[in-house]
Amino acid sequence: MTFHLQVPSMACGACAQKITEAIQALDPQAQVAADPKTKLVQVDSQYSLEQIRAVLAAADYPAT
Repeated sequence: MTFHLQVPSMACGACAQKITEAIQALDPQAQVAADPKTKLVQVDSQYSLEQIRAVLAAADYPAT
């Protein structure tokens, strides 16, 4: 499934990389596109939205 998430605390490319790594630690096959300028993250994953949100929150990047 594909999810679109707003991550207000994503401020730079390093943040985007950390978000990508956190999601791919849960699902190595996930496709992640994180854009710090728009603060949007697009995730294509077999995991649920709740699981993706939990991983982001644990990485200190809560999604709204």
